Amino acid sequence: MATISIALSGFACTPQSPSTHQAASTPQASPRLEGVPKVVATNTILCDLTKQIAAATVNLTCLVKPGADPHIYQATPEDRKAIEQANLVLYGGYNFEPTLIKLIQASSNSAPKVAVNELAVPKPQQFEEDGQTETDPHVWHNAQNGVRIAEVIRDNLANIAPNNATLYADNAKKVTGEISQIDSWIKTQINSIPQASRTLVTTHDALGYYSQAYNIPVAALEGISTEEKPTAAKVKELVGEIQEKKVPTIYAELSINPQVIQTVANEANVKVAEEEIYADGLGEAGSRGETYQKMLIANTKAIVEGLRGQFTPFQAK
Repeated sequence: MATISIALSGFACTPQSPSTHQAASTPQASPRLEGVPKVVATNTILCDLTKQIAAATVNLTCLVKPGADPHIYQATPEDRKAIEQANLVLYGGYNFEPTLIKLIQASSNSAPKVAVNELAVPKPQQFEEDGQTETDPHVWHNAQNGVRIAEVIRDNLANIAPNNATLYADNAKKVTGEISQIDSWIKTQINSIPQASRTLVTTHDALGYYSQAYNIPVAALEGISTEEKPTAAKVKELVGEIQEKKVPTIYAELSINPQVIQTVANEANVKVAEEEIYADGLGEAGSRGETYQKMLIANTKAIVEGLRGQFTPFQAK
């Protein structure tokens, strides 16, 4: 993975306020249905794919809202209650949502608790950071991994509601078929970016799987977790790389305050893309990243247009 993960003290990458990017922390629940299983999904990727596959056959509670940062999300009493009452708990794993994972693992509820991303991607990307081996939890940015995530969700829904197994299989087939088409489309889109400008600079190192799958080097201001804080010396290092590689555009992220990446852009004399990257989850309903598939498309559009590629809109077959 061609990444540069650097840290910065003086510029904390804090989440946005509730009025902008950081959503409130109350769980989102689907309309209550009688006599159907209660399912909890921790993050927005799992929540959306579960909605698409389960449709109206479960009571779904989503803990981390769109726009919030799972890395630093603080679990609430309502989260605990939802987990204790669930018939199935789906979480990402690989320490992506650490406070929720601790809550789930400490729960006395005997219902299945499934680390979806760990099952879907048993051999994750790993790299050395500050002398320690770190696992990258952002597996869904490779659309092929998204297919496997959907399949894990399908299978676990069928385990708790076997009468709906055919529906889940049909819905998952539709979802994974579209994701597979998007995967092929992303490859052609990234290939249109000139090699001279094909470097993706973001706030934190969340796009390693995208980098590897679609052949685009990534340079990030921070490591895989937004809990880290960068030092001014490292900002200077990233500025130098941007100037050396003549990167025309760099990217802010939806769930992280854009102040630091704007500082980098100002010093490097480049622009920050108007469209933010969905790095740690999806956008709100009605946004360009409101579903998993739309998120993949929106990120790719922003990257291709910002790095002087030839963008062609996605057309499902």
